[in-house]
Amino acid sequence: YWTNDPYTIGLNDNQVSINTTIEIDLTGQCASESIGAVQFSGTGGQADTAIGAQRSKNGRSFIALYSTAMVKNKETGEREEISKIVPFLKPGAAVSLSRNDVDLVVTEYGIAELRGTTISERVNRLIEISHPKFREELLNKAK
Repeated sequence: YWTNDPYTIGLNDNQVSINTTIEIDLTGQCASESIGAVQFSGTGGQADTAIGAQRSKNGRSFIALYSTAMVKNKETGEREEISKIVPFLKPGAAVSLSRNDVDLVVTEYGIAELRGTTISERVNRLIEISHPKFREELLNKAK
């Protein structure tokens, strides 16, 4: 309890939290424990450390992920690349970290600072750090 208490974590200056997620939608909601309605893992202390770091003086919370993943196409059986930055989370996905609790998102294409931003700013910043081949599609779905 003590180690994962956001208030205790927040008492430490310069606290940094680094977590990952399975997918993140264009508003910043993170699904870190399920793929749609299928449970994949537990959340561990993700929300606790993310919130604790943001409560900390000069603290920051990072969500780090690859912009894409390789999955098996259910219809063809072929492997295909998908974006992990998506317009909407898959139906039934558990929101492990709400958009209000996401500070910085990092992919191999850059960093999106989301803390204190509007929905439209979030959308644009997350598209900027998505894989280039998915940016146009994400932009069209965001409209």
